[in-house]
Amino acid sequence: MTDPLTAVVDALAALGRLSDPLAWLVVGAFLAAALVERRDRDPARPLAVGAWLLFGLFWLSTVHHFAFVQKSVVEGVGTLLAVPVCASVAVSLARGRDSLFVLSRSVAVAGVLFLPVQAVGAIRRPLVESLTVQVAALVRLVGLEPEVVSGLTYDGARIATKEYPYRSTLVFSEDGEPLTLTVKTACSGIGSIAVFAGLVAAVDAPLERKLRALAVSVPIVYVLNLARVVFIAVSFGSQRLHVFPDVVAALFAVESDVLVSYYVADRVIAQSASVVVLVGITWLVVTRLPELLAVIEDALYVLTRREYDLHGFVGPEPELRADGGVDSAPE
Repeated sequence: MTDPLTAVVDALAALGRLSDPLAWLVVGAFLAAALVERRDRDPARPLAVGAWLLFGLFWLSTVHHFAFVQKSVVEGVGTLLAVPVCASVAVSLARGRDSLFVLSRSVAVAGVLFLPVQAVGAIRRPLVESLTVQVAALVRLVGLEPEVVSGLTYDGARIATKEYPYRSTLVFSEDGEPLTLTVKTACSGIGSIAVFAGLVAAVDAPLERKLRALAVSVPIVYVLNLARVVFIAVSFGSQRLHVFPDVVAALFAVESDVLVSYYVADRVIAQSASVVVLVGITWLVVTRLPELLAVIEDALYVLTRREYDLHGFVGPEPELRADGGVDSAPE
């Protein structure tokens, strides 16, 4: 008889097979809500509520991948928490919190930017391969000499064929054994870039300040993601973070001893630091685009059910218009 935990994991794995079509459905729903909202918010409200409920289902469908396949505590917990958060946004929208339409529009824009990169090979391949070349060049600056190859990935003690045979795998040598690290789409930071671009596009503000906000966020996200991948590659390729192997093996179910450095570098250090870095970048963006504070206040309300006023930390609050938008904040 299957125990309850195994049954839950199996159910999450089955739901995970629907994540790709769900992603397209979610973006379509948010786009429909955004287009209808431009003319009338009343019919847009049920569309936006439904989009947020679908968004919660999408995040639930990714829990198995992040928690059990990628073995990422940060991403696994994050995707699981996103489910009730999306439901909370849907409830707040249904009850008349119109300011959440801005957040809904931002998801639509982010999805339009992210999904083609993730799904279309003609876009994904040059991005991944160019990123791999940059990572390899920077890794060589610290004395390692990885070979860039295609069609390989590390799988325990053997080398197997990749789903996408791009020139995006770095091969290191450790005591004559090949260590391979594959650069993937997520390593480019396109997810975070799409989120910031969506937020900037969704708020009502002068174009000049929107462009300044993008000029701050996009390059910083890309450069820091590049540095993150280089840090992971160096740590793994040189086995410099082979610490507490028994603990790491137990926490992440590591099958190969050489993967300890990778999990410590990526799952423990890099992902934890990414959370702090994203908060810092958000603050920089907000100082250039104070209108985003309303979105952050809404997010805090959804999480805590308490109202917040953060404008005093940045500058004067943009004046609200009758239609729910905002006038320009003083320069």
